[in-house]
Amino acid sequence: MNCEIRNKNVVSTTAILSALPEEQQGLIALLHQPIKTLYAGREFWQGHLHGQPVLLALSGIGKVAAATTATVLIAHFGVSRIVFTGVAGGLGEGVQVGDVVVAHDFMQHDMDVSPLFPRYLVPLHGKTCFAADGALTAELFAAAQSALVQLNASLSTWAFPSARVHRGLVASGDRFVSGRQEAQDLRDRLQAAGHAVLAVEMEGAAIAQVCHDYQLPFASVRTISDRADDAAHLDFSYFVSQVASVYARTVIEKLLLNSKAMPQS
Repeated sequence: MNCEIRNKNVVSTTAILSALPEEQQGLIALLHQPIKTLYAGREFWQGHLHGQPVLLALSGIGKVAAATTATVLIAHFGVSRIVFTGVAGGLGEGVQVGDVVVAHDFMQHDMDVSPLFPRYLVPLHGKTCFAADGALTAELFAAAQSALVQLNASLSTWAFPSARVHRGLVASGDRFVSGRQEAQDLRDRLQAAGHAVLAVEMEGAAIAQVCHDYQLPFASVRTISDRADDAAHLDFSYFVSQVASVYARTVIEKLLLNSKAMPQS
């Protein structure tokens, strides 16, 4: 069904996705008049944040789960745009723990149908990378920068006063990269293929491909929880529960407050 026809006369809704419950901690509590819906084995929370209609959901971990959730958001709930908040491992030079990466493109680092197709190329799409929506990404980048300024000014004990916001390529794969040598090998392999990747995670490229197929705006912001090295598994749980939730809540609030009212589809 054509996306534009399906959304006609439907109120524009921003879907906010995260992979883990801790990453969305606090956002559900802020919903005005929340309504929970169970569909496809998932919980979807509809309501309003700062006067804007939103739908909160967990993507699940990995590309298949994320693609399923994105499809449900578009085909069943008719959302108008999707924003992903979560954590990632830093791969790029200068991307440190506590930094934020806003993706301008996504690729699957474990896509390999060679020799039938070039490595990393998604068959039948004829492309390796799927772009984030330009306008929404710009809004999200500005919101992330504003969020860091607010956190540094309001929290005297904030652990990342030198945190920066980066924008670039993010790689997804069905593996938690957690070894220094593995991370180095992945970085070198992608660099040799012409892909300067800033961060690695497990969902973004799948959602980007679904949104490309449906011609729906998608953008993603990832807080760097680790350097995808031997300490990644030690840092991850604490960071997600104590830091990522604060980032996610602040960035999303900034996004919604700063966004102009979206036109009806």
